[in-house]
Amino acid sequence: MMEVSRSGFYKWQQAVPSEQERRKAKVQERISYHFHDSQGRYGSPKITHMLWKEGLHISERTVSVYMKELELRSCASRKFKVQTTDSNHDLPLAPNVLNQKFTTAEPGKV
Repeated sequence: MMEVSRSGFYKWQQAVPSEQERRKAKVQERISYHFHDSQGRYGSPKITHMLWKEGLHISERTVSVYMKELELRSCASRKFKVQTTDSNHDLPLAPNVLNQKFTTAEPGKV
């Protein structure tokens, strides 16, 4: 009918990407964009949230699988710990005026 061989038709059919493959390529491109836009900090939960904002409804697990395929791995930063004391300095130390005697005759006087 179309004057095309059966093998030629199947070869042509495989060359055309399916709807699922096109969607996967689009999603992977957006995942890669968000990953590099965040300097490699965002993992699959945050990237999934960003994709949902764009209107691409996809599961976190799928995003994780796609990130593994693209060899994208977020860097886990350490929790910030406040350092309040720096004892390694050459500054003069305050004198111990009270000398562990905390009783006074008047308030505000030592």
